[in-house]
Amino acid sequence: MRLLYSPEAVADLARLRAFIAEHDPAATGRIAAELVSRIDRLCAFPAMGHGVPEAPTGDAVRDFAFGHHYVVRYSVHDAALVVLRIWHHREERATPD
Repeated sequence: MRLLYSPEAVADLARLRAFIAEHDPAATGRIAAELVSRIDRLCAFPAMGHGVPEAPTGDAVRDFAFGHHYVVRYSVHDAALVVLRIWHHREERATPD
């Protein structure tokens, strides 16, 4: 299964690195690497996350919580897993995605 990132998810990763660096500069690289590693594992186990009830396609859009701090929203397709958004639970989110 291919792993793809939406442009929004790529921007989210950059924003999260800055967020982590602001609060714990020493942990920035380690946490970013762990997050990407966990996302890579989703390809092997795409049903790990929980379905997003608001999604129009049932369990095709899922949320995976990493370490009780980060949430990865992704969609599952026949040949690919697409990371849609990534955020820290402390971030204020204007609208649900």
